[in-house]
Amino acid sequence: MFKFNGINHLAMATRDMDMTIRFWRDLLGMRLIAGLGQPGFRHYFFQISESDTIAFFEWTDVAPVDKKDHGVPVSGPFIFDHVSFGVETEEDLWELKDKFSAAGIHVSEVVDHGFIHSIYAHDPNGIPIEFSHNVGGIDIRKTPRMADTQPSDITREGAEPQFDKWPMVEKTTPPGEREVFPGAGSELFHDIADE
Repeated sequence: MFKFNGINHLAMATRDMDMTIRFWRDLLGMRLIAGLGQPGFRHYFFQISESDTIAFFEWTDVAPVDKKDHGVPVSGPFIFDHVSFGVETEEDLWELKDKFSAAGIHVSEVVDHGFIHSIYAHDPNGIPIEFSHNVGGIDIRKTPRMADTQPSDITREGAEPQFDKWPMVEKTTPPGEREVFPGAGSELFHDIADE
């Protein structure tokens, strides 16, 4: 069975990569670890942790989204509410809160969600971001908890994956038929000549 090892990357969009670098690298301290680009296209990656990254496409005609409070329902087409980044200590959470305040960026008070303490802000692109610290002694990964007063029947099936609900793989791709196609970024590592 395959096993996930984190978020390889979240792909977001910006109209101003320099502003985005200033925020994610210089304010939050995430290393800029890869940059793909050519005229009219840039795609940069920032390191969140040992295994997780966030990436941005620079699209000059994209506009920042209207700021929305995290978790507040909306209507109409929608795809994303917010992303939460974990921090190691409670002190890290307060340090980030003070950093945002010093930079003149609106940041929420520290909010107690029972199993995490969080602060909320927005990046310069209007992306809603949260920073969370796990409350000591409470680990919902080890001991899942549900407080939904009206859980669906599927929710009542529990925390563990129910693999029998989807069709089983009957034919795997043989190693001799597996082909990997070059994509943006392959030129950084495979000595592909510029065309």
